Amino acid sequence: MSFPDRYAILIDGEWFKKNLHGKSAKSPTAQDIFSQIEKIRSHCKLSGIDLFRIFYYTADPFEGSVRNPLNKESTEYSLTPQYLNNTGLIREIESRSDYAVRRGRLIHRGWTIRRKSLAKLEDDTQCEVGANDIEPNIAQKGVDMMIGIDMTSLALKRLVSTVVIASGDSDLVPAMKLARTEGLRVYLAIFQKSRISRDLRIHNDYILAI
Repeated sequence: MSFPDRYAILIDGEWFKKNLHGKSAKSPTAQDIFSQIEKIRSHCKLSGIDLFRIFYYTADPFEGSVRNPLNKESTEYSLTPQYLNNTGLIREIESRSDYAVRRGRLIHRGWTIRRKSLAKLEDDTQCEVGANDIEPNIAQKGVDMMIGIDMTSLALKRLVSTVVIASGDSDLVPAMKLARTEGLRVYLAIFQKSRISRDLRIHNDYILAI
């Protein structure tokens, strides 16, 4: 069974948002994301190939309540502006034609010291840690596994001839290797200033700089 001449784009949503504006504190809008994905689609390597689907991997915003262990104040995340903005962004993406949203989940894994506060502690070991120096450690789970499963499925079912991966997660390397072994062309889409591991750089067929 031959491969159809079409491609799929697999977007690691949190990585994509984090790298979209570099170190800028600006939160990307759905339109910002669509514009960058269109740059991927317009790349000469994809010219003349039909789009199968764009998969966007993310997690619904954390909506639980967490209590700061130092000042005992609680934050209800479902009431925060970030929750509302991210919920709206995901809804815009999943309602767009040819897009499919795949959801992982967020879990609260305790508390960590903020980066700026940690730098102060390194300069002054006598500095005390206060309630404003810590933040909840909310981790995303399951996204890299879903990307790997979908990439494998696309390869084994011969649904596409090319996959474009937009991610910086080196855990995807085994799935990328399998896809290439099965005959797919595997492209890695990265932002020009993105830091990418050596494994990701060598286990693809071409790097699309966006």
